[in-house]
Amino acid sequence: MPRQNRVTPAGEIIAHPARGTLFGNRGCLHDATGRIVRTHQGRRWIACVLSFKGRRRALLQPGRYTELFFLDDPTALAAGHRPCAECRRADYKRFRDAWARAFGNRPDADTMDRILHAARIDPANGAPVRPAAQSDRLPDGAMALIDGAPHLARGGAAYPWSPMGYGDPRQWPAGNAAVLTPAPILAVLAAGYAPFCHPSVAIIPQDAPASKEPPP
Repeated sequence: MPRQNRVTPAGEIIAHPARGTLFGNRGCLHDATGRIVRTHQGRRWIACVLSFKGRRRALLQPGRYTELFFLDDPTALAAGHRPCAECRRADYKRFRDAWARAFGNRPDADTMDRILHAARIDPANGAPVRPAAQSDRLPDGAMALIDGAPHLARGGAAYPWSPMGYGDPRQWPAGNAAVLTPAPILAVLAAGYAPFCHPSVAIIPQDAPASKEPPP
């Protein structure tokens, strides 16, 4: 039976056998039996490469952070995770440079995490915050719901998402969409951060990170 540690673009944590291309965490979300009991712990939500310096972890250990897996970079970004500053150092620098272009300052990781957390979780009720945007104006790498299903904006087309990859592209609908990617990350994408996509996307993806193992 697959573990409940796969993350959708909406940030939901589901059980699915597909592993994806990125690993990450948002704190300890499981109990002593490995059952998911919370959506997050803390505001440092990161996305890492699958292997880094030969490090190994046993999954869902009591009291340790919950190991999460994402299809690709746009999925992690839509769920509110940023690139790890250690194992994805080059991606982190590109993300922060794009942040500086978008907002006029180059913050440290703690500052970005604080801003991102306020943009993804409503402190009043703990519900996800969803930005409003026109679907035909989303930057490449953003995610939105079309007919209730997550789609990736890339190359002027909409690619339907699944835990195993993307389906055949379709035209973006006109008008507003239920955008999943948090507003600050939308701005970072619009400012030039190019996330790497799962190989199922028909367009040649941007440079993907080297295969390394994530830090503890």
